[in-house]
Amino acid sequence: MQQIVYRPIGILHTPFHSVRGMPIQPVGAIGVVGRLEVYPEFEEGLRDLDGFSHVIMLYHLHKIQGHALSVRPFLDTSERGIFATRSPRRPNPIGISVLRVLSVTGNMVELENVDMLDQTPVLDIKPYVADFDVWDADRFGWFDGVSGNAVRVRSDGRFESAPSCE
Repeated sequence: MQQIVYRPIGILHTPFHSVRGMPIQPVGAIGVVGRLEVYPEFEEGLRDLDGFSHVIMLYHLHKIQGHALSVRPFLDTSERGIFATRSPRRPNPIGISVLRVLSVTGNMVELENVDMLDQTPVLDIKPYVADFDVWDADRFGWFDGVSGNAVRVRSDGRFESAPSCE
C-alpha cells in the first residue's frame, strides 16, 4: 500500500492544554477563540479568506496513539464502528471542524468555537459554502436524539493513549 505523507500548513493556538475536559465538538466550544498560525510559506494562500464566515479545518490529532475499528463514542454507551463516529482514535487520526472566521491578519487567522488541543498541526483549511457542503442531509444514524448533548459533554481522555489495532 502506498504511503501518503502530509505536512502541516500551520499550528493552532487554543486554550486547551489537556485532552481531558475539552469540548468534543465545536458546538461545545461556542465563543472559545483560538488562532491558526499559518507558516510563512503558505501565507499568500490566506488571501480572500476573510470574505467567508466559516472554514472547514482539517488537522492532525497529534496526541492520539493507535486506532480501533470499534469504539464507545462520547455520546453513546454502545460500541460503534469507527467510521460511524467522530472518535479521534482512527486509522488516520485526522480531525475536522467547521469554525467561524473572526479575522485574518498576515499569517494569523482568528477563529471561534475551537475544540482542538493547543499546538494541533493543521493540514488544510477550506471555505465553508452552505450551497456546496450540506444542502440535503436527512439521516443522522445513531446520532439522532443524542447529537444535541455535544454542547455539554467533555472529553474524558478515553482516546488519549490506546494500543494500535492490528
